[in-house]
Amino acid sequence: MTGTDMPWTHAEAEILPGFEEFRSVFAEQKRAIDEEDWERADACHTQIRSALTLTFPDGSPVAEFMLHIHDDGTAGWRWHDEPFNAVDQ
Repeated sequence: MTGTDMPWTHAEAEILPGFEEFRSVFAEQKRAIDEEDWERADACHTQIRSALTLTFPDGSPVAEFMLHIHDDGTAGWRWHDEPFNAVDQ
């Protein structure tokens, strides 16, 4: 971990071979956020969440998360221990 900017946590990311199939989705997510195209950003988030999981150090899954992986080898994420829909109700 390199720091926090609540509710975000930041760290260096080790890019492994399996990441390549997702690189374009994270790049598209970044462009959408920069352009304040929230619908497109949400679509990228949905695609990321449907394909990837975030786990705690003990290996148990995080209920809900948002993840950004940047071209410079850094990552930012936020998480919640309950699904966001459950929190909103």
